[in-house]
Amino acid sequence: MTAIEYRGVCKSFAGGDGYAVDHVTARVEEGEFVTILGSSGCGKTTLLKMTNRLCEPDEGTILLFGEDTAGQDRIALRRGIGYVIQQTGLFPHMTVEENISIVPGLLGWEREKIRLRTRELTELVGLDPDVFCRRYPAQLSGGQQQRVGLARALAAGPRVMLLDEPFGAIDAITRLNLQNELLRIHGQTGGTYLLVTHDINEAFKLGDRVMVMDGGKLLQFGTPGEIAGAPADPFVESLISSAREQERFWEEKT
Repeated sequence: MTAIEYRGVCKSFAGGDGYAVDHVTARVEEGEFVTILGSSGCGKTTLLKMTNRLCEPDEGTILLFGEDTAGQDRIALRRGIGYVIQQTGLFPHMTVEENISIVPGLLGWEREKIRLRTRELTELVGLDPDVFCRRYPAQLSGGQQQRVGLARALAAGPRVMLLDEPFGAIDAITRLNLQNELLRIHGQTGGTYLLVTHDINEAFKLGDRVMVMDGGKLLQFGTPGEIAGAPADPFVESLISSAREQERFWEEKT
């Protein structure tokens, strides 16, 4: 089943030069982990934000499980979609438990159900609930905060998760560990994940398929093997070449 479908989606901003997202058409199947790869300003975050209507397309249609998102209530739509950003967005005056329980609380879950769900998710993201549930964000490392942000996004069991450069501000070792954790969590939850990154290694490691964007356009959409084996555009080819040059650098240094 198709989870997300973009049909000729366009977006422009006042003062911008042309489209920020330029007639993007693509389908993401249910249960897929899709990464969106491109340099800064290529339109990848704008495409992600249009998916949960944080911004609206100027043209085109976005379907979520076959239903046009334009006809849905924005708040209800967002509560049904997990959303993780680079800065985590945790509320500093709330404990870890309180942060994770926000959406279930808004949805009217019973208190005991929320408590059990919070503990379950804290464990799922690799944190001990007996140690961390009563801590505040300021008492956590950057990697721990990102784990809590992921747990909060998963709290209400969304079928779709949107992740906007979630590991971009984290050191390399922690980032690698979190990538592995995210793959494990995706395997356990079976949700549809859409992750934005400018790192080709991250995109190819995490993505079942990869969207490559530049200048607002979707240049290629395929598996990492398909893209690496047959780049469809000079920009895509340059990305592959840069990744292979990095590999050669490390080979020479060892």
